[in-house]
Amino acid sequence: MTRIFRYVTKMAGGGDVPNAPAVSSMMLAGAGAMIAIAAVASLTDLTGTEFLMAPFGASCFLAFAAPDSPLAQPRNIVFGHLISTAVGLVVLNLLGAGWPAMAVAVGLAVTLMQVTRTGHAPAGADPLVVMALSPAWDFLVFPVLVGAIVIALVALVFNNLRKGVSYPKYW
Repeated sequence: MTRIFRYVTKMAGGGDVPNAPAVSSMMLAGAGAMIAIAAVASLTDLTGTEFLMAPFGASCFLAFAAPDSPLAQPRNIVFGHLISTAVGLVVLNLLGAGWPAMAVAVGLAVTLMQVTRTGHAPAGADPLVVMALSPAWDFLVFPVLVGAIVIALVALVFNNLRKGVSYPKYW
């Protein structure tokens, strides 16, 4: 299968496809993502408060499949989501939820994550989630802060079980 992808990529004018990680590494990454989402989802069952949001799935990909990436570090996961959600809430309360507000909120979130060195690509979607849901301010804590912390903690455990991985690279 990898040969086919390499051939198609080369024919499309792209470079070579990177080598696949070890099977054990891929299995641990998948297990870590599964446990992180299960842990966040179980909080919903325990408390009756929604703790899941779609960007957390993308956060899990970075945290478990690309743990060396600056975008996957705990500070980026937690503060990227917090900053982007806070921006979404501020813009929602000032401008409403129309497309101009969505554009402003995403642009500001991207800028502030860069300024604070907390870039986390999945968090770029948080203002759109805020605009779609129109949540109260406690959305910053439940699900955003708690969910992001749970993902970062599970990543801390699982990534350090992987051979050759030392996570995090920085806090």
